[in-house]
Amino acid sequence: MQPNKLVGASPAILALQEEVHYAAKCDAKVLITGESGAGKEIVARLIHASSIRSRSALVTVNCAALSETLLETELFGHVRGSFTGAYRDRLGAFEQANRGTVFMDEIGETSPRMQGLLLRFLETGEIQRVGSDQIQNRVDVRVIAATNRVLVESVANKTFREDLYYRLNVIHLRVPALRERLEDIPVLLDFFLDQFARQYQVDRPALSAEAMQTLTEHAWPGNVRELKNVVERLVIRARSGEIRRDDLPLEVLRTAPAVPVAISPSTRPAADVLFERMVNGGESFWSCVYAPFMSRDLTRDDLRAIVRKGLERTSGNYKVMVELFNMPGDDYKRFLGFLRKYQCHMPFQQFRSASLSREASKGTSEAPVPPGRMAASA
Repeated sequence: MQPNKLVGASPAILALQEEVHYAAKCDAKVLITGESGAGKEIVARLIHASSIRSRSALVTVNCAALSETLLETELFGHVRGSFTGAYRDRLGAFEQANRGTVFMDEIGETSPRMQGLLLRFLETGEIQRVGSDQIQNRVDVRVIAATNRVLVESVANKTFREDLYYRLNVIHLRVPALRERLEDIPVLLDFFLDQFARQYQVDRPALSAEAMQTLTEHAWPGNVRELKNVVERLVIRARSGEIRRDDLPLEVLRTAPAVPVAISPSTRPAADVLFERMVNGGESFWSCVYAPFMSRDLTRDDLRAIVRKGLERTSGNYKVMVELFNMPGDDYKRFLGFLRKYQCHMPFQQFRSASLSREASKGTSEAPVPPGRMAASA
């Protein structure tokens, strides 16, 4: 993606482009939501560049990268002597962007006190710099905010002010995750291959059919940012005119989905088939189960059934299950986090109890019968 360009032709991107067009025609506040790396800042830049404020500055502030004190100084500025190192007055982002736009990224990470300061500014437009006891200025700024959090949930949990949420959420734009617009992946790959070939002044490499298929089937948890980084790495390391599947990064190969398994009512359950593919066929959980699940080819019931079979096989030991499902040991926390996120994590105690019961039962059945008991039976 370029600063003022959304790459893609999927229905999701076309709908977003239309929403951006309408947002640029007015001066209302905008709240942009979406996963990290999906392109929220690109959308903000596009809105500003297409608006009547484009002749003035667009100032970007990452709210998650600064402490509360530094964020207040970054937004509102400070006066000389307000703290150690404040040798002169400094304008904040809101004054720097007067008549322009301030893009506040990760607004959901702000503290309650900072949220109160932002609410007052949005209501009055008044600037009171850090270290001053009076209003220095009144500015005309359009605020575009973005977050990867679900702010409605934060409001319900009392971690984000409801009045600030409604003040920001005049126009709401949602940037779709890359897995929601898989048809755009070939277009993005083509775009970034051109971009980095020019940047590094090398011949543009081609993608083999196998590499293209693997890249288009990858889940891309890091969204467009991850895809961009992967392409840059491939262009830098390209030794020939073609990028083959073996040239792809390990994290892409590890999670490359297998061909979806079509399960009809007359065949075995999907959980049984996939479990055997991992245990007997050596396939990784990430490619065999995770990718089809994220593509909605598997249900939560399927996933729970697979986890249950794994716990039964390992006597309730999740660490052993990681090895059983052909994942590196370092993936243990990632695996548990994934299961918890989708409510598929099961208590291990019941499986260990069942294993102990089976062992006890087996021991009893195999115990030798005393001679007196044999004679009595006879």
